[in-house]
Parts: sequence; C-alpha cells; structure tokens
Amino acid sequence: MPAHRILIRDADVVLPDQVLQTNVLVEGTQIAAIDASRQHSADEVIEGRGLTLMPGVVDDQVHFREPGATHKEDIGSGSVACASGGVTTFLEMPNTQPTATSVAALQWKYDRAAKTSRVNYGFYIGATADNVDALQQAHFAPGIKIFIGSSTGDLLVDEQAALERIFAETTLPICAHCEDETTVRRNRAALGENLTTADHSRIRTAEAALIATQRAIALARKYSHRFHVLHVSTAIEVPEVRDGNPLITSEVCPHHLFFSTEDYATLGTLVQMNPSVKSPDDARLLWQALLAGDIQVVATDHAPHLLEEKGVPYPASPSGIPAVENSLALMLNQFNLGRCSLTQIASWMCDAPARVWDLVGKGRIAVGYDADLVLVDTQLERTIENSTQRTRARWSPWAGQTLKGWPIRTLVRGQTVFQNGQVSEDAHGSAVVCDHQRGGYWATPNGVGT
Repeated sequence: MPAHRILIRDADVVLPDQVLQTNVLVEGTQIAAIDASRQHSADEVIEGRGLTLMPGVVDDQVHFREPGATHKEDIGSGSVACASGGVTTFLEMPNTQPTATSVAALQWKYDRAAKTSRVNYGFYIGATADNVDALQQAHFAPGIKIFIGSSTGDLLVDEQAALERIFAETTLPICAHCEDETTVRRNRAALGENLTTADHSRIRTAEAALIATQRAIALARKYSHRFHVLHVSTAIEVPEVRDGNPLITSEVCPHHLFFSTEDYATLGTLVQMNPSVKSPDDARLLWQALLAGDIQVVATDHAPHLLEEKGVPYPASPSGIPAVENSLALMLNQFNLGRCSLTQIASWMCDAPARVWDLVGKGRIAVGYDADLVLVDTQLERTIENSTQRTRARWSPWAGQTLKGWPIRTLVRGQTVFQNGQVSEDAHGSAVVCDHQRGGYWATPNGVGT
C-alpha cells in the first residue's frame, strides 16, 4: 500500500541555516522532499501560507510521574501537553516511584509509553551508588541520569568513589542534576527556622550549583565521558561549560531565563524549583550565554505538582513547575520581541537536543528525517490560563501572560496529533532510536550534517 503523502505548501520553513518559503513533502513517516512542486500529487494538502513550519521540539528533560505519582501527571497526560505545545519527542527522567534504575523498570516505562504516549518518547536510566551493571546493559536508553545532590533515596549519588565508577565503567552519555548536597545542607542549617519561600534561593545557592558542576565536569574530562549539564541556573556556571570541550554540553530552562528571585514576592512557591531561581543578573547572563552558543539546549524540566501541593507553606512545599506545553510559545514570544531568531529557537529546542542524545531522524527539517513537525502562527496572541492547561496539574507559573506566537498543528511521524485546539485520541508516538556511535552534538559542527 503506498505511503500517505502530505504536501505542506507555501509555509516559511525553518531549516538549520535559513528560513525559506517553500513546500515540504511528507511520505509516510518521513520527509521526502523540500522545495517540492506546489502541484506535487498528495493525499493531503496543508496550506501553510502565512504560517511557519518548524521541526518538532525535542524536550530532553521532563518528569511525567509514572509510575507512583500519577495524580500529578502520567505519560499519557504529559504527552497530550507535549502535542499541544509543539513537542514531538520527550526524554523522561528516572525519579519515579519506583525509580527507573534497573533494565526491567526502564522497560516498563517504554512498554507503557507504547500504549499511551501521543508523541515520541525515550527514558533515561537512573544511576545509584551500586547499579553500574544495569547502566551497562541499558543500551536502548538515551543516557544516564545522576542526581549529584538534591534528590532523595538511592538516586542521590554523592560519594566520589561511586561517581568515579559510573563515569569510568559506563558508555552511555551522562547528564546530572548538579547541586552540592553538603553546601545545601550547610546553608539550610545556617538559616534556622521560620523560613520563607525566598530562602529557597539562599539554601540552593549559585555556589552549590557551581561546586557540583565543576565536580561532574572534572570526572567527564578524567574519563573522556560525554556529559550534559542539566538546567544551568547561574552565570558562574557558564565558564565551566563554554570552554569548547567536545565532551561537554549544557542546557537552560525557561524558568531560569524568565524568572528570578524578584518573583518570589508575587508568585511564592509557584517559582520554587531545584535548582532555584537566581538573581536578575543571572537570568540576563544566561540569555547572553545561550545567544553566544555557550549553552546549546533549551529544555523545560517539566515537573508538575498540584496547586494544593504547591500551596503548602515553605519548606514543606514541593519544588518543580509544569512547562512543557508553553515552552515553544515562550520562545516564539522572544522571537517577536526581537531577542532571537527562528533558526536559533529550532537549534536550541529541536536540533541540538537531538544531536546531544544521538536521536536518529529527529530535530530538523531535512530529507530522510522523521516528519515530526509543528506549524506555528508567529502572529497569534494568546493568554495562558490555568483552566486550559492540558497537563494534569492544570496550572502554569506564566498564567495571565499574553504571548505572541503559538503552535497550531503538530505532526508526529507524519500523523496529525494536534490541530484546532484538539489532541487526537488515535495518535501514537514511537520510541526514539539512539545511535551512540555518532558522537553527540559536536560531531556535527555548526548544526550542519546528520
């Protein structure tokens, strides 16, 4: 049976090095042609004039809470939020209940996602002090996640000998939550009782982040192991990640770009997260680092809790915010403000994370790549409202903000999963394929090549 053909006509297409008004032909699950004839025969024609076609977003850091806390989110509900926000692929973290620290637990997530996820998916395996054997066997995972401080239970890996073994005896790329546990505990003890939410940033300081980041990067260099610094939150980390070492990549989250310690006064625990928000100067300098290429990826660290949970007085309130369905719109709004280009957004949110994690066929509009696409209206203005959020948490720290630029149609491997404000009940994503022989982000310099 011939593959279903879709012609996306006259759209402004965001390619790795330019935006070009042209026609894109999709055959089955893949992109078959760019600059195809407007009259090319197709089973379906999507009129793109006045709209922009981007690669689907690859969010390499989400927490979908399944198994163990599905009242906050599960893989299915998280994938619905992804589809509505233009995210066609997510990579999910291992700190569920139970944790994904064995091959069997990891496989359970893949099997569950095959049944419930509307978009493409991958799952990290979590490192503990004594599961190197499992880390060596999880060949199908995009990478290994280490919590160097700031976690609970067996996912906290803080002893040097255990960290050395993980970096020395495994081959998958590693990423880490970097906040020095000793520093965090010392800061907490020094503040005593009667804490306010603003104390969160006095406990989880820039220094705590820097110490752990330096420690992890030193291990990556020592053992020549690829390492990705998650959620860089402070300007003093930037020199550590920008020295051009091809083993090291990094990312920043929208909440560290758009919020600061000044927002505690109005948002309180709604901007409580780990790592904590930092000063306005940190946010400004993180933007500069992103624009300069010192940081390669923008990802959300989507970590939902219910509003009533966030409303518990600090420090009993949990850290984390939902973000996955608004992240692309937040960045498109910055494009409209003249702060960045569409090609930069596509690099940060689509191409770079696909290359960091060796995802085959993901992250760009190119012949032979998967037809993971999002059609956006860069002129559409919409106000974020809690009542319309598709995440199970049903709130956003950006509620009340009006953004210009929104996704209006999302395709995953050639099938429409989101259109006219609705997510398809019939759509299903696929597990990502990782080719770790490719060599990661730096194997394709300047964003060119496959």
